[in-house]
Amino acid sequence: MAASTTVLPHPTGAQIARALAAAGPADLSKSPLLGILGVITGAGIVTFAGRMITLGAADLKGHVGISFDDGAWIGSAFNVALMFIGPFTVYLGGLLGPRRVLLMAATAFTLIFAFLPLVHSYNLLIFGLVLAGLTSGTFYPLTLTFALRNIPPRYLPFTLAFYASFVDGAVNLAPSLYGWFRDHWSWHWMFWSSSLLTPLMILCIYYGIPAPQESAKKRGTPPSFAGFLYASAGFAMLFAALDQGQRLDWWRSGLFVALFLGGSLFLLWSLIRRLRSPNPLVDLPYLRLWNTQVLSVALILFRFSLLSTIILVPQTLAIHGFEADQIGPGVVWTAAPQLLIALVAALLLLKGFDSRLLMATGFACIAFACCLNANLTSAWAAANFYRTELLMGVGQSFAFIGLVATIVLQAIASGGLSTPQRALTFSAFFHVTRLFGGEMGAAFMGHFIAVREELHSNLLGLHVQRGTWITDSSVGQLTAGLYSKSYGVTEAVGRAASVVGGRVRLQAYTLTFIDGFHLVAWACVFALVLAILLRKSPLSYRDFETGR
Repeated sequence: MAASTTVLPHPTGAQIARALAAAGPADLSKSPLLGILGVITGAGIVTFAGRMITLGAADLKGHVGISFDDGAWIGSAFNVALMFIGPFTVYLGGLLGPRRVLLMAATAFTLIFAFLPLVHSYNLLIFGLVLAGLTSGTFYPLTLTFALRNIPPRYLPFTLAFYASFVDGAVNLAPSLYGWFRDHWSWHWMFWSSSLLTPLMILCIYYGIPAPQESAKKRGTPPSFAGFLYASAGFAMLFAALDQGQRLDWWRSGLFVALFLGGSLFLLWSLIRRLRSPNPLVDLPYLRLWNTQVLSVALILFRFSLLSTIILVPQTLAIHGFEADQIGPGVVWTAAPQLLIALVAALLLLKGFDSRLLMATGFACIAFACCLNANLTSAWAAANFYRTELLMGVGQSFAFIGLVATIVLQAIASGGLSTPQRALTFSAFFHVTRLFGGEMGAAFMGHFIAVREELHSNLLGLHVQRGTWITDSSVGQLTAGLYSKSYGVTEAVGRAASVVGGRVRLQAYTLTFIDGFHLVAWACVFALVLAILLRKSPLSYRDFETGR
């Protein structure tokens, strides 16, 4: 142990030198502020677009005139395409260069989203959403790759902090914006808003980040696409199976079984191909390090913690019949402090604050906010979530910024940024982890809510039986109140029974969401344990500032 501590200072200096060289071996960005804006805009756009599609699915179904089952594939078409392009981005970036891929993909995404509101055919709509997902799916890994290799190191903490805040903020701002668009302009702006923002990203990338050096194709190393294709298809099919599993009733559905088994076979074949003929674009040894694996699990847990504001709070309000513009204020407070928190977090990192501690502080705040939300009753409205969601926003900002900052330090310390191929692989690995892990969490939460609601409904129903004085008294009073607006006693009794059933269902869902908040809180506790298990990096962000 003593020998390792005495050797630490020398590797630290070497690591810093390599990090600085890898960040800009030839030319760093001459306009770093434009580069930073391009990176954070790209990350925010794809998150915002996906959330808007989810919120506007009902309007899209009405616009095209489709059933519930057909409409269930609207969001899946976009998200499955995002999942597919994740691993394949490594191949495209290595073949054509990240900058070229980003500029072409962003241009195509802009045009597709501009014309999607004008589509009236279901098949054409699904096709357009798939293309939009394939193009925007390159934004996450490639913009992060740009940030890690082209942004001057002294700007890196601010870049990562605002990157994390824009991704998280886009999720929480979307409900309010969508409600406002629909009420004051049109639902079409669920697409047009992203289409107008993307050209800004294109300009920032074009002028703010220099052209990359030679790609694998120019060096005469022909990359193979087959392994990437198998991996992408496998992850996409598994993603689709998880996304549709609850609706299809899991293993009772032939389609679910086909998607799950097909995706597993594709991934298995991709692994076999990797072992038999390694691809020059994929350099994986550093992904097997302890910190990298722990951070990937922590990223999955963070995505799961976001479900408190993506699923639990909105559904808590939706069961009362609230619309998007009424639900929005309940979660918009989560986004309110994030820019300020991003600035504070970046300054703390530059002062040498341990990013692991920042991440742990965030998860602790999320857990505490979830425990406060678990005190909800069936009478809660959006205003009851203001204070807790403000705390949730602080927690999500600190947790995500600390997590991303720790991931980047791990990438530098493990040599993950020493070559463009390694940087692409590292970014794509965490992109796939973020998407696939997030979908696993969402699928689990959806199944959890369905099972717990059924359980609570059955338990509450045991106490709501005809013949008991409480039930008969409630039905009698409601019947008397509804009689004047009903066609006879029979209809009044039926309507009264429906009202009692609705009350039972409301209480069952309230108890279910309380369970959901407790579940998220325990997930955050597990994330705190992972933060303790992380090994300290030999680098800190203060080294980037003092090393210039």
